[in-house]
Amino acid sequence: MFDLQHYIDNNIRSIDTALDRRLPAETERPAALHKAMRYSVFAGGKRLRPLLCLAAAEAIGPTNDTALAAALAIEILHTYTLIHDDLPSMDDDDLRRGRPTLHIAAGEANAILAGDALLTLAFEWLAEVCAPPPYPPNQLSLELAYAAGSRGVVGGQAEDLAAEGRAADPDTVDYIHRHKTAALLRAAARMGGIAGGAGDKALAALTAYGDAIGLAFQIVDDILNETSTAATLGKAAGSDRQRGKMTYVAVHGLAAARKRAEQLKQDALAALDTLSGPQEPLAALARFITERTH
Repeated sequence: MFDLQHYIDNNIRSIDTALDRRLPAETERPAALHKAMRYSVFAGGKRLRPLLCLAAAEAIGPTNDTALAAALAIEILHTYTLIHDDLPSMDDDDLRRGRPTLHIAAGEANAILAGDALLTLAFEWLAEVCAPPPYPPNQLSLELAYAAGSRGVVGGQAEDLAAEGRAADPDTVDYIHRHKTAALLRAAARMGGIAGGAGDKALAALTAYGDAIGLAFQIVDDILNETSTAATLGKAAGSDRQRGKMTYVAVHGLAAARKRAEQLKQDALAALDTLSGPQEPLAALARFITERTH
């Protein structure tokens, strides 16, 4: 039987070791900025996106340095999005992963700059590696750029802010979730496949998997924000309703949200059937995403 926790622990050790080695040291000038970057990167996240990237690469063939570079870039870009999402001008959150958010710990200016630096560093790391044939060398950078910009995470955040306080709208919540959250999870699966040299059929399967699991992740987040506690989540609970956020729960209700998350999990698992390589890590991660409690 596949041991997901063992798989997660082993890979997180490798990811964290590589991040520690590659990020600027806290003592390197400007020290306040580099300390702020590390504060958020090593705040105890699940490392889900790099795990998905590595698992997708394994489903194609043996993992390699290119897959790890892609995984690290995705993680620090994700960290930038969280830093900026927490800012007073955005969601104005004081707690993230059980600790003060970066703008509380280091000041708003340092938080903005740390996010900017991590975003830039993600593309620096990707520029140092080449995607294997049949892809053009810059394909990994393109994938992350597509997922991160105004047609991806940034666009989803803009729509999320604009939708606060508006009447619940299924089309809007679907757009927000698919762009603000699912786009980066989809990119993680695709970038892992690309790093492994996936063919068209395999990459299509990983794309379908990433689409389904990315949307499921945000729906589960909506459910947990409504039903859990701050102590369990490590961040504010009930805040979506208080702010009038456009969530899947607000639009469809808790029962429908749970049903949709379960269906998306099944869709993700079905997409893996066409892969010839090891599917167990990706399947186990899909179950973990939809069955988690924090």
